[in-house]
Amino acid sequence: MPDPTKSLLERLADFLTPQPTSPTERRQELIDTLREAQSEGLIDADALSMIEGVFQVGRLCARDILVPRTQIDWIDINLSLPEIIKSVITAAHSRFPVYEGNKDNVIGILLAKDLLRHSIEHDFQVRDWLRPAVFIPESKRLSVLLRDFKDNRNHLAIVVDEYSSVAGIITIEDVLEQIVGDIEDEHDIDEEADNIISLDNGDMRIKGITELEQLNAALGTHFKDENIETVAGLVIQHLGRVPKMGELVQIDHVEFEVQRADPRQIHILLARLTPKKSI
Repeated sequence: MPDPTKSLLERLADFLTPQPTSPTERRQELIDTLREAQSEGLIDADALSMIEGVFQVGRLCARDILVPRTQIDWIDINLSLPEIIKSVITAAHSRFPVYEGNKDNVIGILLAKDLLRHSIEHDFQVRDWLRPAVFIPESKRLSVLLRDFKDNRNHLAIVVDEYSSVAGIITIEDVLEQIVGDIEDEHDIDEEADNIISLDNGDMRIKGITELEQLNAALGTHFKDENIETVAGLVIQHLGRVPKMGELVQIDHVEFEVQRADPRQIHILLARLTPKKSI
């Protein structure tokens, strides 16, 4: 804990000199000091949130925030050009992993701008316009990945597991959102279809902004509160604080696992039904 006898400036200066404490302890002391600085009005809440997000990025790996392969919008190289164009327009992404034969055989990345710009040309072949795919292990640190994205001007990487199978994808936006919170674009607004996604293991992947009414319809629950509209609000009210990533929260017979959150809000949760307790 910070020394209460020292001024805030003195405590910040301490971090510039070697200390006998461990890096983890020093990191927590720094965060505590910055939180005090925020409470005293020296930095604003958004700045504190981003600083804590930077620390979080240093602790996380690709496996912690990847988009699972079941949720990827794939492009099969053997589809006809009209079918590929239709898939790209429907998904409304800027980049797509392209596979041949099976989804573990990724042969490149298709940029929507390349497709739409050159597809009217005579004898256009999608294969000729694929960008090289970047493959990374699940264990790759986000801080290292962010630097690689920046240095190599890549925006998307394919995440592979220990057996070289595709586990998912991760984008530079996914990493940056750990620092600044959700980055919404024009395709994110008012789209409720992907607020709740059923996973292969039976869990539900739920956006924090999902309304309780939509949650109840999907899980058969009866959550209701006049002062709460969203799943994130329900979990925060139950705990009395914003939970940390990876934290488990049991509400009635539903277990929520916080998959993505920052100090201000919950972005993504996993929900699973648990047996009701007998009285």
